[in-house]
Amino acid sequence: MSTTDTGIAAITLTEAELDRYVTHAPTRGLLSGAGLPAHTDLLTFSPLRTHGLRTLADAADAPFRLAEELRGRLVIGELLSPAGMGRESILLDGATGEITTAHLFDPSDLRPFAPSLTTLLRFAAVTEELAGLRGRFASLAGQYGPQTAAEATRRLLALFEEGADGAVPPYWKVAALIRPLALVAGPGTACGLTLDVPARVLDQEFGHGRVSRFEEVDFPPTLTHESTRRFLRETGLPEQAVLFHTDTDEPLPTLREYFTQEHPGGFPLDELPAHADHLVRLGYLLEDTSLVVDGRTGAVLTFSEPDATLHPLNTDVSTLAFTLWLLHHERTIHRHLHHELPTLSYEQLAAAMIHTLTTVDPTGTSSATDWHYWTEAFQDEAGGVL
Repeated sequence: MSTTDTGIAAITLTEAELDRYVTHAPTRGLLSGAGLPAHTDLLTFSPLRTHGLRTLADAADAPFRLAEELRGRLVIGELLSPAGMGRESILLDGATGEITTAHLFDPSDLRPFAPSLTTLLRFAAVTEELAGLRGRFASLAGQYGPQTAAEATRRLLALFEEGADGAVPPYWKVAALIRPLALVAGPGTACGLTLDVPARVLDQEFGHGRVSRFEEVDFPPTLTHESTRRFLRETGLPEQAVLFHTDTDEPLPTLREYFTQEHPGGFPLDELPAHADHLVRLGYLLEDTSLVVDGRTGAVLTFSEPDATLHPLNTDVSTLAFTLWLLHHERTIHRHLHHELPTLSYEQLAAAMIHTLTTVDPTGTSSATDWHYWTEAFQDEAGGVL
């Protein structure tokens, strides 16, 4: 077994192990020579260590009647997915070297992934370069904004097109379109929040006059977090976005004020959180889910009326604004490219969105977060959020 530059043993297979399954010479040479990394940021080949080479017919979770040409595909790895999402398996055609993906519970639904293992590894490597802003993306380090994100997308798409004769598989096209969006807003080193979201970014995305900006008179006295007050005054939040609606007719109420003055009798007051006077209602996600900001800390949470519980949503109002921007922008991209991505799986799109959000706001992956609205919404294919 050989060793990679990082000191982690590569996964290699012997000629005897390959004989029955892999006749494609370049693929054979790679698997018996340099081998495969156990993991990348996007995928893992560790099932090869656990199970060895398996055909799709042997590995499928249920006794499907697979077409004969699919039965011999080899299960060599898995796409890494956010917690709670099923993993797609990576399949190799031993005769042609082509790489596809499929769920083992429905292996007849194959999706194109890469023309070869070599190309797949290159695709994964350049995507990691983007994530670290190194290599061919090093010149973008320290730069942020829609133009920077667009340039990162252009470079990544060009690199993918080189390895796929211009026909970029849907998974990688979505990676090129969605993952660079984390560069739209830079660190909020001066504003005291997680991100510096320029007001013009929201205006350009949602339309002039469709972003609510508040005045001092709109804030209750318990909203003492100055960075939050400044963001709501100068940058604001969209009046209406995917899943979110602001309350713009009245000054921002605390959660207690909302249920005593604006929606009296709508909720038992004795079941409100103990610090309800410090929770400022910015709007709602669903009719029975209020979106609130803790006036003392700036943390953004959801308050579910049916079970009277608070859950972390975003680190602060800057990452909330970014999330709403991301959701809106994804819909714009999808409308333009729907005809080009007929084989894209919903899980692949959801994974790209969750990765992009957690890159700038890890609230959903925190050990202190037992349930996260955005993560659940992104994964809800039936709900049609994405």
